[in-house]
Amino acid sequence: MLYVKGPSAEKREFSFSSSMELKVTKISQVNPATNTSHASLVLPLTFFDLRWIKFHPTERVLFYKLDKHNSSPESFHSIILPKLELSLSAVLSHYLPLAGRLRWDPQDPKPHILVLQNDSVTLIVAESDADFSITSGKGLRPETEIRSLVPESPVACDSPSVLALQVTLFPNQGLCIGVAAHHSVMDGKTVVNFIKSWAHICKHETMALPENLTPFLDRTVINVPASLDAKILEFLPYFSEEKHDLRSLKLPPMEKISPDLVRITLELTPENIEKLRERAKRESTRSHLDLHLSTFVVATAYLWTCLVKARGGEVDRPVRFMYAADFRNRLDKPVPETYFGNCVFPMGCFGYKAKVFLGGGGFVNSVEIISDSVKGIALQNIEALCELYIDGTKSVKPGTQTGSISGSNRFGIYTSDFGWGKPVNSEIVSIDRNEAFSMSERRDGPGGVEFGLCLKKCEMDRFVSLFQNGLQN
Repeated sequence: MLYVKGPSAEKREFSFSSSMELKVTKISQVNPATNTSHASLVLPLTFFDLRWIKFHPTERVLFYKLDKHNSSPESFHSIILPKLELSLSAVLSHYLPLAGRLRWDPQDPKPHILVLQNDSVTLIVAESDADFSITSGKGLRPETEIRSLVPESPVACDSPSVLALQVTLFPNQGLCIGVAAHHSVMDGKTVVNFIKSWAHICKHETMALPENLTPFLDRTVINVPASLDAKILEFLPYFSEEKHDLRSLKLPPMEKISPDLVRITLELTPENIEKLRERAKRESTRSHLDLHLSTFVVATAYLWTCLVKARGGEVDRPVRFMYAADFRNRLDKPVPETYFGNCVFPMGCFGYKAKVFLGGGGFVNSVEIISDSVKGIALQNIEALCELYIDGTKSVKPGTQTGSISGSNRFGIYTSDFGWGKPVNSEIVSIDRNEAFSMSERRDGPGGVEFGLCLKKCEMDRFVSLFQNGLQN
C-alpha cells in the first residue's frame, strides 16, 4: 500500500541554488508502506554515529538514461514517477528509521532517531532544461549545476530529518535521483544499500528484499566501551559554533559554492594501479612485504600527491589526509554487512608538511604514510584509535590543507538498476565542501577505481595535467 501526501509545501525544508533552470513540479511526503500505521520507533545513536552529528548530509546523485518514450513528461508522470513513489513507500517499510528525525531530549545522555506515526520522507520532483549527456557525463561540469540535483538540508533545524530525496527529469533524455542522508544515521555503505534496495523493489515490483539487502537494525552488535560515547560527545563542540548549547543538533553554516568550482570524474584502470604498485615497490627503501599495497592505498596515495602538487604554494604548509575506516569486521564480534547505521570511524595522517609529497619522492612517501596508517588499524583497539584521532584533530593548525576520501570501490553503486539499466554515472555531491575525492568501482570494467573531484578551474587544470602526466611517465 502506498502512502503519499501529494504536492504540498507543508514540510518543505529544501531549496535550490544553481544557474541551471530547474522547475519543481511536485513535492510529496512518502510514508512507509504498512498494513496499519506503524508504531513509534526510538533508535539510539551509537559511538560510530555520534562522531558524525555535526557533519553535513551525505549527498549522492545517480543518472539514468531513458528511451524517448519513458523520458517524455507524460510517461514520466504517469508511469515512472508513480512506480518510484510506490517502491519508495515499500522500501521504507524495511528502512523505517529513514522516515524519522533526530532528537536530543533534555533527559537523554545522547541523541536518538525518533519515528512517529505518519512520519514520512520528502520527495521533490523537478524538471531540468540542461543537456543530460553533459550533466551526467564525466568531463568538466559546473558544480553549481550538480549540487542543484540534490535536496538542500536546512542547517538551522534542531530536529533534522534523516533523509530527503529528489527526482529530476531531463525531458526526452533521462532522469537523476538525488539523495541527502544525515551522516549520523547512515555511513556510505548503508546509503548505497538503501539505494540498491529501493532499486530492487522498483525493478522487480515486490515488497520483499533479498537477505543481502535486508537492513539489520539491532544496535547491540556495536560492541565498544560505553565510555567512548561520552568521550566523543565531549569532543563534538570542536566542530560546532553552538558552544553555548552542546545539545544542539543544528549543523554548521555551509559556505556558498564558488561559481568557478568544477567537477570531473576520472579513472585508474587495473593496469594503472598495477604500474603504481610496482613503482612503489621499486622506489621505496622499505621491503614491499612491509607495505600494504592495496588498491585503496595505491590509488589514494597517488591522488593525494597530485592534489598537494596542484595546490602549489608554501612547501612548509601543514597538510593532512583523512579517510573513514570500516569497523564491521574489526570489532570483537563481526557486525553484519547489512547493519543499518554507521560503522566507520575517521582515520587521519597528521603532522606532515607539503614538501613531503612534492618532488619525485612524493608518491612513495604518500604510499608509506597511508600504508602505515591502514596497517595500524589492525594493531590498535578502537579506544586507542579514537584517542589518536582526537589528539590529531586538536593539533591541526589553521590553514592546513586537508584531503579526504568519500565512498568506496567495494560498494557496488553501479548495480543500482531501477529497471532502466545501471546508472550512466554516480556522483557524491558532498565532496564539494572541501578537498575531497569520491571513490567507487569503475562503471565499465572490472578492477581499478573511479573517482570524482571538485576544484576551482585553474587548480583543476593543474591537477588533471599532473594526474595524466604521472601515469604516462
